[in-house]
Amino acid sequence: YHQLHTKETRLSEFNQTELKAMLESYTKVLFVRDPFHRLIATFLQGMGISPSFSSFVQEVLDSGTHNGSMAWKPLVSLCRPCLIQYDYVVMFGFLRQELGHLLHRAGLPAGSLLPELTDSQVQWTYRWLSEQMFSELSAQQKKRLSHFYRWDLAAFPLSSSFLSD
Repeated sequence: YHQLHTKETRLSEFNQTELKAMLESYTKVLFVRDPFHRLIATFLQGMGISPSFSSFVQEVLDSGTHNGSMAWKPLVSLCRPCLIQYDYVVMFGFLRQELGHLLHRAGLPAGSLLPELTDSQVQWTYRWLSEQMFSELSAQQKKRLSHFYRWDLAAFPLSSSFLSD
């Protein structure tokens, strides 16, 4: 199906028959990250113009799911896991072991292709950042964020997310 589209073609531009056949011909991998961690990363990368994390979160909540940036939109609305049957779901925080398994299944030499990943340090850092930034939010913002990401929290094993509480 590579001859049917260019890099700019979106899946929504294919009819159902083409889409089904094309998706069945690929190995589909979905990378999942805690939505609260995605918000923190977006804020720290300066993608929001807000002076504080709390005001950035308010901008995200005010933008809604339809007008928001892909950097913070709920993953379920971007990747459609209920419509597309992914072959692999890789959780951020377990990248080293999961990518190694994925490369092995694809018949590729996992050891030489994987960058040095320190998952435990990343998890610890995001846990600390989450505690700090979550404490900046009002009770209403916390509740609205949990509602905003409710489908991601239901679809993926994110029980350790601050938004799951």
